[in-house]
Amino acid sequence: MLGVLFLIIIFFGLNQAIFNFFEKRHAFFDKNKMNLLYLYHMVFYGIYTWYAYNNPSDSKNYFRELTEHTGAWLELFGTDTRFINFISYPFYSIGFNYDMLMATFAWLGYLGFVYAYLFFREKIPIKIKFLKIDLLTMILFFPNMHFWTASLGKGAPIFLGLMIFSYAIIEPKFRIFLLLLGSAIIFYIRPHVFMFVAVGAMLGFMSGKEKIAFWKKAMVFIGMFGALILVQDQILAVMGLQDSENLIEDFEAASSKNAEDLSTSAGSGVDMSSYPLPFKLFTFWFRPLFIDAPNFLGIITSFENLIYLLLFFKILKKDFIKFIKKSPSLVKMSLVIFLTASFAMTFVMSNLGIIMRQKSMVMYFIFFVIYYYLAEKKYKKIKRVKKLKKLRELQLQNQMSG
Repeated sequence: MLGVLFLIIIFFGLNQAIFNFFEKRHAFFDKNKMNLLYLYHMVFYGIYTWYAYNNPSDSKNYFRELTEHTGAWLELFGTDTRFINFISYPFYSIGFNYDMLMATFAWLGYLGFVYAYLFFREKIPIKIKFLKIDLLTMILFFPNMHFWTASLGKGAPIFLGLMIFSYAIIEPKFRIFLLLLGSAIIFYIRPHVFMFVAVGAMLGFMSGKEKIAFWKKAMVFIGMFGALILVQDQILAVMGLQDSENLIEDFEAASSKNAEDLSTSAGSGVDMSSYPLPFKLFTFWFRPLFIDAPNFLGIITSFENLIYLLLFFKILKKDFIKFIKKSPSLVKMSLVIFLTASFAMTFVMSNLGIIMRQKSMVMYFIFFVIYYYLAEKKYKKIKRVKKLKKLRELQLQNQMSG
C-alpha cells in the first residue's frame, strides 16, 4: 500500500512537469482541471483494483504471466498480449507488485485523457454547454472511460496511443516523434485498430476541406498504405486469417465463432448474430441501457450510455451531412475511425462486458465529431449576431446623420 501511495505522489510530480511543458505551448491549457482529472482517475484506479480482487480480471492473468516468465526482457516483445507483458516487465523486475503495476498503467491511461484534452481544445476553442454542463468537461469525466483505462491491461495504453496519435496528426511535421510513438503503441497492442486509424487518416487527409498540395496527399497515402501492406500479416493474424485464400468467407466464419465463444464465456452475453446491422451498432454504442444492465457497473454505464444517446441525437439533423462533406480532415478522420471500428467490432462482440470495455477505445472519436459540429453551429450563430449588430449600428448612424 505504501508503494502505491508513493507512486501516486511521484506521478503527480511528473504530471506537473508535463503540464509546464504544455502550458508553454498552449495558452488554453488548464493545469487545475488536469490535476482534478488526475485525482478523479486515481479514484477509478482504486475502484477497479477493488473490482479486480472480487471478480475475474485480465489484469491478474497479465501479472501471473510476468511471475512465470524466466527468460530475458526482449523475449516478451511482440504484438497483442505480449506487448503488455513487454511494457510491464521492467517495472516488475525492479520490485513492482500487482497493485503498483495497476497504478502505473492507470497513470498511462490518465495521460491518454491529457492528450484527449489537448486534441479537443487545440482544434475546438469554442466552449459548448450540454445539459448545462461544459461539454468537454463532461466528456473528460465520463466514468466508464476512466474505469476501463485504470488497470493493468490493454485498455490504458491503447487509449493513450490513440490520443497521442490524434494530437500529433494535427501538426505531423512538428510532432513526428509523437505520431510514430502513438502509431507504434496502437499497432503493437491491437494491429487491427491500427488499420482503422491508418485508413481513417488516409481518407480524412485526402478528402478534408483544407487546400493541401497533391504531392503531400500522395505522400501520406503512399506512406499509410505502405505501412498497412508491411503489417498486413500481423493484422490478419488477429482473426487467424494470415493464410486465408478467401478473406470474406473466412472472416465471417471467424466472426461467428468469436461471437459464439464470447456469448458463452460470461453471463452478460447477448446473441447479436441475428440482429440487423443498425441494431448491432446500437448495441455496441449505447447498451446496456438500464433494462439489460448485467450488474451495478452496468447500471452506472447505462446512465453514461443515455448521455451518449442524447449527444448522438444532436447530429441527427439535415445539415449534418452537409457539415461532414465540408468538414476538415480531422473530423473526417475521426468519423471514419469510429465507423470502421464499430462495424468490425459488432461482428465479434456479443458480451456486454466486452462491449463496455472495447468501445472506450473509439467513442472519443465520435465525441470529437459531435463537439466540432456543435461548435461550428455556435460559431456561425455568433457571426450572424455580430453581423446583425453591425448592420443595426450602421442603420442607427445613417438615421442620426440624416
